[in-house]
Amino acid sequence: MIKVGSALLTNDGLGLDPLVMKTLTRQLASLHALGHEVVLVSSGAIAAGLVRLNLAERPREIHLSQAAAAVGQSALVRAYEDCLGPHGVVTAQILLSHADVRARDRYLNARSTLNTLLGMGVLPIINENDTVVTDEIRLGDNDTLAALVANLVDAEALLILTDQDGLMDRDPRQDKDAKLIASADVHDPDLDAIAGEGSALGRGGMATKLSAARLAARSGTSTIIANGRLPDVIPKVVEGQLVGTFLHTNRQPLSARKQWLASLLHAQGQLVLDEGAVTVVSDHGRSLLPIGITAVTG
Repeated sequence: MIKVGSALLTNDGLGLDPLVMKTLTRQLASLHALGHEVVLVSSGAIAAGLVRLNLAERPREIHLSQAAAAVGQSALVRAYEDCLGPHGVVTAQILLSHADVRARDRYLNARSTLNTLLGMGVLPIINENDTVVTDEIRLGDNDTLAALVANLVDAEALLILTDQDGLMDRDPRQDKDAKLIASADVHDPDLDAIAGEGSALGRGGMATKLSAARLAARSGTSTIIANGRLPDVIPKVVEGQLVGTFLHTNRQPLSARKQWLASLLHAQGQLVLDEGAVTVVSDHGRSLLPIGITAVTG
């Protein structure tokens, strides 16, 4: 499972960088040729659309961003096809939103389709369905989407490629002595202070990546955050070389149904439980019975 961010794929957020596209797709094709099943979550549609619409910067208005995504998505997929086609790699485009994961039947259909494509040797290219979402488009939430898809296909690992070397112990823009965190337990609470929303690193997107890594860990998936401009970064990670930040987990994976329940990111109601029900659910992992519910809201 590989996620490529727009900061890596684009020229300062405007248009796709052809050199980066060729470099990354060459590595993807090499991985595919070795028989690895690869799923790609790729940002970049909005940035590609800005150039085609002659917009000098990313608009603040949601409807303009959605229009840019609609125009740029075809350009993004075509760029991947142009780069991967000569290597004999067949690609498929899939647009998803959290609504597709929230509904159980759509969740299962998406998993079935992805597994079928992988079984046929196709490389799925997934993006957020930016033309219809509103909350995700403001967050740039493809990191979370990649983690959800990793759970969906039971991925062994999630590789998040960005324009940063990985998770640093301090903000490198403010502290020249900041060091790369080579490996850590994804659930280590100390990581929250490093990549928290209130920090410069958090504003740069590292907090979202840490949250995504924890989401992926629910299915036992480890996450690597690495610089996509590092030469042969994808083969190096696959070979087990220590590149970027490796976030691992020692917790047991959730069952398939609990993984789906955990993927419901936007709660639509609340249950108020009595003390006994709280203990049974939180401490013993047992099912909730109606008798333990004291109130329902939403």
